[in-house]
Amino acid sequence: MHPTDTPRPMRPPQRPAPVRRYRRPFATLRTVTALMLREMATTYGRSPGGFLWVVLEPVAGVALLSAIFSLAVRTPALGSSFPLYYATGFVPFFGFLTLQTKIAASLPFSKPLLAYPSVTWIDAMIARFVLNWLADVLVAVIVFGGILLLFEPRSIIHYPTVFSAMVMLGALAFGVGAMNCYLFLRVPLWQRAFAIAMRPMFFLSCVFFLFESMPQPYRDWLWWNPLVHVVGLMRRGFYASYEAAYVSPLYVYGLSALLAAFALLLLRSSYRDLLDR
Repeated sequence: MHPTDTPRPMRPPQRPAPVRRYRRPFATLRTVTALMLREMATTYGRSPGGFLWVVLEPVAGVALLSAIFSLAVRTPALGSSFPLYYATGFVPFFGFLTLQTKIAASLPFSKPLLAYPSVTWIDAMIARFVLNWLADVLVAVIVFGGILLLFEPRSIIHYPTVFSAMVMLGALAFGVGAMNCYLFLRVPLWQRAFAIAMRPMFFLSCVFFLFESMPQPYRDWLWWNPLVHVVGLMRRGFYASYEAAYVSPLYVYGLSALLAAFALLLLRSSYRDLLDR
């Protein structure tokens, strides 16, 4: 080295640039769609008849109610068609019951898939909700369409009101189902207790009778049952003369949002521990 040369200062080692993880666009939508396709194959593709049994169950329930009550009374409480009157009560009640049951079991159903980083617990719940709510809407279209074609009841249908009843049904089922998803995992005994509690709800949800026909103070007590509001809104959509002034969408949506928010907060912090039990 020449005596006049000066040593060059050493540069500090540069840190490698952080690796950016690539996240696919619409990852949640793709995951939810894949989960829906999986459930369609496992739920409706294994048993003979598949989706046909989902339709036959409410059809059989409406036919049984119509046959029994037509022998006891001459005309239903609304209109002149027994099948249509009892379908407006049985279809929303049955749809709520099956939908909340599916949502309550969504995490155990998709437990093997939750090990994949691209599948989240909320994806599993959304997929089950969307698929089974659409199935409930399709069942309602088939049941009500069949009644209108076969029996030709004189009914002026207000389709936006009927659709609003199905949306209200979905909101209530998601709130109750999300809360039961947590409670069934936390307290397994609650699953049996809830099933027992839902048996009298079939008689307390105005499936057989009108809300206005109940005397006081029982009418005020029934008002707190959110299913009464769903059934009342459904019947308002099929009977132009039925006002159903007691129906409060604010109460049903508020209760549904409260249950869903509380349940999702609980599941977010503890769903892994609950599934590993």
